[in-house]
Amino acid sequence: MNSIKKTLLLLSLLIAQSVFAQYTEVINSNRPGVSKSAFSVGTNVLQFEVGPYIVKEKHTPLKYEVSGFGADFTARYGLLFEPLEINIEGIYQNDTFTDNRGFVPVEDKRSNFKQFAIGAKYLVYDPYKNSEEEDKPNLYSYHANRSFKWKSLIPAVAVYAGANFDSKDNPYTAPGIEGFSPKVMVATQNNFSGGWVLVMNLIKDRIGTDFSDFQYIITLTHSFDPQWVIFGETQGIHSDFYADNLFRFGGAYLWSPNFQLDTAVTLNSKDTPSVFSVNLGVSYRFDFHKDKEIDNGDSKKDADKRKPKRKKKKKKRTDDFDDDDGIL
Repeated sequence: MNSIKKTLLLLSLLIAQSVFAQYTEVINSNRPGVSKSAFSVGTNVLQFEVGPYIVKEKHTPLKYEVSGFGADFTARYGLLFEPLEINIEGIYQNDTFTDNRGFVPVEDKRSNFKQFAIGAKYLVYDPYKNSEEEDKPNLYSYHANRSFKWKSLIPAVAVYAGANFDSKDNPYTAPGIEGFSPKVMVATQNNFSGGWVLVMNLIKDRIGTDFSDFQYIITLTHSFDPQWVIFGETQGIHSDFYADNLFRFGGAYLWSPNFQLDTAVTLNSKDTPSVFSVNLGVSYRFDFHKDKEIDNGDSKKDADKRKPKRKKKKKKRTDDFDDDDGIL
């Protein structure tokens, strides 16, 4: 029982740490999945997220196939303020397009960026701010920490603004799309008890072009262990050039506080074209974050000296547990 209660206590503290601040003691990656969290990585944190993948597509009515590989990547940096994050993201693919309409299949080797964008995300509303005392984990009750809280239905909200860059004659974009085009997004995040997190993205992409598209992404993750996470995701894409509904499933493993591994499978339910993709991903952060000192002319250490002194109590061992009453 002692080891079980120690594990539950650790989980409670980790959840509390990740909820009440932008910066977390362990890496906060957008992977697995392609949705974007409402929260930033924290000031002075530089984070890289990369996912190589293999892909196969087959378009039955148009009789073509695509087979190849690629990689999606993101670089994130917390700049100036806790809620602010700047990022660079993209998808590079190399494949073979095979046209099967004639007697002899015709192959075309292709490679380019399917997406390349630079932007900034800012957290405009955080329902967990200033609620640390009210939501402090109950160290005596496992069930109290996992019970449903109605206010968890109120999400954190972030906004994103950026710009795409598409090269001329790109085989992965609609005809006529090239150069810069704006991209905006609203991201929401709900942190539920029991390690459940719901993230939703509403995206308007390549604004002002003839083939601007709208996307929604809904991701549900569940952390059932301090190191293991599983997820399910749906992504809808709607435009005059391409429309699809994609589904992803996978998981992630926290190797160390700054290093995460993940994997996912992507598929859809149609044949115009059918899509099947498998990816492996890594996330790593360079943590230069420092907590800000109290800005009142004195250092945090001096501020602590002004706190009223309390009579010291006899120190108790932290590894003493009682099965009936909780922590002694």
